[in-house]
Amino acid sequence: MPASKIAAIIVAAGRGHRAGGDLPKQYRLLDGEPVLRRTVKAFTRHPEVGTVMVVIHPDDQELFEVACKGLGVSYCYGGDNRSQSVRNGLAFLESESPSKVLVHDAARPHISAALIDRLCEALSSADAVVPVLPVVDATYTLSDAKIGETLDREHLARVQTPQGFDYKALVAAFKALPDDASLPDETAVMRASQFDVSTIDGDPANIKLTFAEDFDMPGASFLTVSGSGYDVHRLGPGDGVWLCGVKIPCELQLVGHSDADAGLHALTDALLGTIGAGDIGQHFPPSDPAWRGVASAAFVEHALSLVHAAGGMPVHADITLICEKPKIGPHREKMRETVAALLGLPLTRVNIKATTTEGLGFTGRGEGIAAQAIATVKLHE
Repeated sequence: MPASKIAAIIVAAGRGHRAGGDLPKQYRLLDGEPVLRRTVKAFTRHPEVGTVMVVIHPDDQELFEVACKGLGVSYCYGGDNRSQSVRNGLAFLESESPSKVLVHDAARPHISAALIDRLCEALSSADAVVPVLPVVDATYTLSDAKIGETLDREHLARVQTPQGFDYKALVAAFKALPDDASLPDETAVMRASQFDVSTIDGDPANIKLTFAEDFDMPGASFLTVSGSGYDVHRLGPGDGVWLCGVKIPCELQLVGHSDADAGLHALTDALLGTIGAGDIGQHFPPSDPAWRGVASAAFVEHALSLVHAAGGMPVHADITLICEKPKIGPHREKMRETVAALLGLPLTRVNIKATTTEGLGFTGRGEGIAAQAIATVKLHE
C-alpha cells in the first residue's frame, strides 16, 4: 500500500477539562514536550503514513503552531463534537485522495510504530479495523451508585485509537448520518451504517491522557538506552569544512566519500548503537559510488528511521568535536539547531562541544578532525 495513500487524522479540538491545568491537555508538556507534538511525530515518522491532518480548536491556532513547528503537517478546525471534527478532517483530506485513513486521539502520545504497523496490515483486507484490549476486571451495571447486574466481560472490549478505515467507506458512513449527529467514535459511525468492524490486539501502553494524574503515571514501559559513535576524517585543501550539518568557510575540507561530516557520522553510529544495528559502514559502504558527495544528514535520517521502526524515540544527543582548526565556537549554535531539527528535538536536548588535544596527535598537528557522539533513545520494552 503506497505511503501516500494512507492518511492520518489527529483529533485535537477538545478542551480536556478533566486533566486540569491552564492549557488543553494536548498542549501540556509530557517529559518536556507538548503531548500533541509527541503524538503527531509517531505518524509523521511512520513510513506507511503519507499525510497527517490535525483537527484543532479555532482558539488553539497559536498553540498548535508552536507545538507542531517543523513537522510539516496540515490542520483544519474542528466542530462542536468529535463527529463533526472528524467530518471536517475527512473533507480536508479529499484533495489528497487517500485510500485509507487512521483516526487517532491527540491525547494518546504513547502510540507505538508496531501498533500502526499491525493496523495498516489489517486494513489491506478490511474496511474497518480497531485495536482492542480485554476487560480484565469484574464488570457490573450501576444504579444510584449501587452495584447492579453483572456483565459477561468475555463479550466486552476496550476500544483504542488509532482506528483504521477505508477512506471512502468512512466518508459514506458519515454522510448517512444527520449533520448534527454526535457518536462516541468512528467505530460507532461505521456500525450505524452496518459496516463490519474487525479488531486487532491493542497496546496497554497506548493510554489516553484523561486526568491530571495521568501525566505523572507513564502510560508505557520504556527502556532508556545510549549509543556511542566515533569518527575521524583527514583534512586537506578546500573551501570549507562540513561539521554537524554546517559548512564552516575556510581553506580546508574534510576528505571522505560523502561530505565527510565527522560530527554527523559519529551521531549516525551512536543512533545505530542504541538499537544494535551495526555501524555506518555497514549501511553506507565507502566503496559504493552512490554515496559520493552525499550530505551526511541522509545517514542520520536513515539511522533515525531504524530507531523509529524499533519503537524508539531520541531524547538527547551530545557531540564532541576534536580539532585545532577551524574554530567551532562561532558556529556552535547553528550546529545545535541543525542537529535538533534532524532529530526532532528541542534545542535544550542537543549539546555540541569542542576541544583540542593541546597540539598532540593527528588532531593537534592539524592533520584531521575527530568527533565523538552519544545518543540517548527511549525504547518501548
